[in-house]
Amino acid sequence: MRISTKGRYGLKAVLELGRREGQGPVSVRELAGCIDISATYLEQLFKKLRQADVVSSIRGAQGGYVLAHQPDEIIIGTVIRALEGSMAPAACAVEGFSCRNADSCVESFLYKEIRKSIDRVIDNVTLGDMLRQEREECLTERTPACALVEE
Repeated sequence: MRISTKGRYGLKAVLELGRREGQGPVSVRELAGCIDISATYLEQLFKKLRQADVVSSIRGAQGGYVLAHQPDEIIIGTVIRALEGSMAPAACAVEGFSCRNADSCVESFLYKEIRKSIDRVIDNVTLGDMLRQEREECLTERTPACALVEE
């Protein structure tokens, strides 16, 4: 199971908003520059994240994006699924999927266990957990983020 660029960049953008929590809206252009992607692509990701109630947009000259909830209330699984869909490694592991070979297919057991394991991890980590981890270890090499972490 691989998380695509949508998931990785979307999570980077949400983490960046978390680092700036309480500092007001951040423009798409500024965020896109921080994570080195195009503003157009980031806007596409934020459309899905708005629909999942992860981020909110603020209109106007001083507008931009903010987190829709406190970092400790944003589950990483919500972020990733908003951008990626199910984390199942095969179609037969998606909840509700029916297959004519289900009764004789032992592989689907493995695929479902993999999905459950991934779900357990991403559903038990919040954005706040990741930000605390970053502060503890300053995992990022970007000087601005480390500066924000050290404040």
